Amino acid sequence: MPTPTPLISAEQIQARVGELATALAHRIPDGEPPHLIGVLKGGFMFLADLVRALPRPVTVDFARLASYGTGTTSSGEVQLLTAPHPVRDRHVVVVEDIVDTGLTLERLRRHLLADRPRSLTTVALLDKPSRRRSDVTIDLVGFTVEADRFVVGYGLDLDQHHRQLPYIAVLDPS
Repeated sequence: MPTPTPLISAEQIQARVGELATALAHRIPDGEPPHLIGVLKGGFMFLADLVRALPRPVTVDFARLASYGTGTTSSGEVQLLTAPHPVRDRHVVVVEDIVDTGLTLERLRRHLLADRPRSLTTVALLDKPSRRRSDVTIDLVGFTVEADRFVVGYGLDLDQHHRQLPYIAVLDPS
């Protein structure tokens, strides 16, 4: 198993989550709770921290999509394994751990937009534009991973390993 090397500290993550929560709160009209949809499995820690940092009530749901399996490279085919509940006329916020190829976010956005939400905002903790295969929009980004590096921690994994790390790390080849 490759050794993780810290890239973004737990303190940096928590500070940025607070900033993202503030920016997100300004996008949704007062009195209307945002409906957050966490993308499983990697986004659960980010979603939980974002919910706690938001200064208003929210509703939460989840979506589960797959394109990686047990490897480090996307297959390019995204399957919607668990769809969220209907979102018609709601202010929807998709909460992603990382946008890599963009194919997962594109697939989920298409699914949600077909149900005609009042608004749709995307928030990603990490953006890795070097691997983008889809011209998908990310409204709020925590951090950009400049190089094509495989990252783990804070919910992200490699074959179910390293999710528990409180920080983001790069896996060095072994």
